[in-house]
Amino acid sequence: MREIERRGFLVGMASLVGVGALTWAKVRIFPGAAAAAKGEPGTVRIVRFSDEEKRLGVENIPKIVKTDDEWQRLLTPEQFDVTRRAGTERAFTGALYNNHDPGLYRCICCGNALYSSKQKYESGTGWPSFWAPIAKENVVQNSDLSLGMARTEILCKLCDAHLGHVFDDGPPPTGLRYCMNSAALRFVLHRS
Repeated sequence: MREIERRGFLVGMASLVGVGALTWAKVRIFPGAAAAAKGEPGTVRIVRFSDEEKRLGVENIPKIVKTDDEWQRLLTPEQFDVTRRAGTERAFTGALYNNHDPGLYRCICCGNALYSSKQKYESGTGWPSFWAPIAKENVVQNSDLSLGMARTEILCKLCDAHLGHVFDDGPPPTGLRYCMNSAALRFVLHRS
């Protein structure tokens, strides 16, 4: 009887390790797979904004899907690593972490409006930090179990680009810190 209990325990542990390995592979090796599994390829619903942050309305538009080769032709190696491979730039090295100009932060891959300088704050972490996205419809949250911890990954809803993570240690009014990679963002300075 004891041998059966031991065998059941070992099989259970092996199953847990296998599930963990598959989760790691899905999140680290194929980061877009988790997002693609959540949303059907086809159309997505996002809020469109002008470069001056004027809300243009909600639209259902085709999701942007490209091969790795196509993304590599469009992005720098760092942008590709961050957005398509869920990489992270080193703290205090990104072009936008210390940016204080008024403007809009768009996805580097597809141009989707993501964050406003009005919600940006100094977190002291070395990455651009925001207390909210410009429209919750424009981003997707995904469970990230990599690095031996549970985190919430933030992806662009339009193209599944990895942007960074959200944490619950931010300022009011949300108490959230959307910690983004500069390499995943394109800043558009307000003209006026």
